[in-house]
Amino acid sequence: MTATTLPEATTVPTPQATPRHYLMCPPKYFTVEYSINPWMDPGTPVDVDRAMAQWTELKNTYERLGHTVEVIEPQPGLPDMVFAANSATVIDGRVLGARFRAPQRAAEAEHFRRWFVTRGYRDLVMPSRINEAEGDFAWTGRVLLAGSGFRTDPEAHAEAQEVLGVPVVSLRLVDPRYYHLDTALFVLRTGDDAQIAYYPEAFSAGSRRVLQRMFPEAVLADAADAACLGLNGVSDGRHVVLPLEATGLAERLAALGYEPILVDVSELRKSGGGPKCCTLELHA
Repeated sequence: MTATTLPEATTVPTPQATPRHYLMCPPKYFTVEYSINPWMDPGTPVDVDRAMAQWTELKNTYERLGHTVEVIEPQPGLPDMVFAANSATVIDGRVLGARFRAPQRAAEAEHFRRWFVTRGYRDLVMPSRINEAEGDFAWTGRVLLAGSGFRTDPEAHAEAQEVLGVPVVSLRLVDPRYYHLDTALFVLRTGDDAQIAYYPEAFSAGSRRVLQRMFPEAVLADAADAACLGLNGVSDGRHVVLPLEATGLAERLAALGYEPILVDVSELRKSGGGPKCCTLELHA
């Protein structure tokens, strides 16, 4: 009788947290006074005190998890400066600044550039193409996923590869509600075994095939997850900060060993923002 060799069990990596370094901007001047995405309605009242309280709790959450949070001073007349993720992309100490599509946000780029200069960042380049930074760039530890379709120019992807010196994979967004890559995809775990979560319907057919090929173990979000900007999450490899309403996604992540942390960002969502929009990661 011939013995049967059983296949080896697949080893699923145990989620591990690593300390992160973030840059944030308080929503001192937050309001919705113009509309540059489908979430924004200038006729909807905004409670600045509530927005500040939500932002403060988000910052405190990161610090309780052991992460470093630096803060840039907000500027009057720039209500969307709270969304610091749109200000730069930082990998291995190299900084690629931002260039905004909407004129209402254009001045933010210079304030963030000055912050990096005063903090001693010398390898800094301001882009020649429209580039909304981590709004459309997601670093997996090996590859930079880059979105286009509504904000960042496709040509900015090549510029990012040249400046940052990392391989770039272009993805096309097709649903205007998910106008930035970080509203439809985020990185759960970085490195050789990187894992992501994303909402497939936000992407073109070709981009979905690319993501399926690159990340067969990805966590797929449903329409309810996406509709509360549940994909605008922040992960340290184990703890995953999500909007309060993203309960379905939280359950799926918990089943994989991640620890979801749900936070209220309902006031900030009036501008189409969530935890990730408020959080620029400074990748050392």
